[in-house]
Amino acid sequence: MKRSTRRALAGYMYTLPWIIGFAVFTAYPFFYSLYLSFFNVNFTVDGIEATFVGWKYYIYAFRTDPAFPINFWNTILNIVLSTPLIIIFSLIVAILLNRKLVARAFFRLLYFLPVVIVSGPVVAELVANNAASIVDPRRYFIYRFFQMIPNTISYPFLYMFNNLVLILWFSGVQIIFFLAGLQKISSSIYEAAQIDGANDWVIFWKITLPLIKPFVLVNTIYTIVDLASFANNAVNTSITQHMFDIDKPYSYSAALSWIYFAAVMLILGIAYLLLRERRKTRI
Repeated sequence: MKRSTRRALAGYMYTLPWIIGFAVFTAYPFFYSLYLSFFNVNFTVDGIEATFVGWKYYIYAFRTDPAFPINFWNTILNIVLSTPLIIIFSLIVAILLNRKLVARAFFRLLYFLPVVIVSGPVVAELVANNAASIVDPRRYFIYRFFQMIPNTISYPFLYMFNNLVLILWFSGVQIIFFLAGLQKISSSIYEAAQIDGANDWVIFWKITLPLIKPFVLVNTIYTIVDLASFANNAVNTSITQHMFDIDKPYSYSAALSWIYFAAVMLILGIAYLLLRERRKTRI
């Protein structure tokens, strides 16, 4: 058996418990929600009656519902902007924590602690009490400077300043992943580069980043899914609120879910195409 085949089989064996769990517990409700999104559901004494309505609720979401388009585009924009910020921040922190520092284990634990408390109800309560605004960026000149710049240029920077605490909260797992990748790089490679006269900037771009690129892809996919599945974002809140509408129970929420699912999958596909490892063709 080829080595590549053995590695592929090992990968399938590791994912087999998830595949079995999906097939047994998730597959039926997953596809049943798609079925419901094309039907109007009524509860009767004889059970559930479903009347086919086609794309009615998908069209309703963007043409009639006044709130969903705003919530949808804001959530997608937040995912697109937050993901690179979280990845960059996590990589910088991982590089710093990978150095020989005093109390290094303590700082690793400190940065991972937000993962323990980042559950839906906890974060919702913290955000409601302005815990995400502990650092007020409006006091600083750099924030006021970006406010004077046209919005198309300044918006990503202002978004970063306004969400510093949330970016920190969502960076714990990514830091651990990057640390694992950095520790797999042999120190002899860095020593050889330093002997050849390479500085830290060159070493990062020529050695560190290329070798941990697979971890960048994994972290990016994880971050997108983590942000998209966050229970308190605007779209998930909207889906929950419409689940038990009297005139359209389940159906409209199912349609919103599949619209959101398609958008997230599109973002994941773009991220994969941009960050995947490209094999060099041999001449």
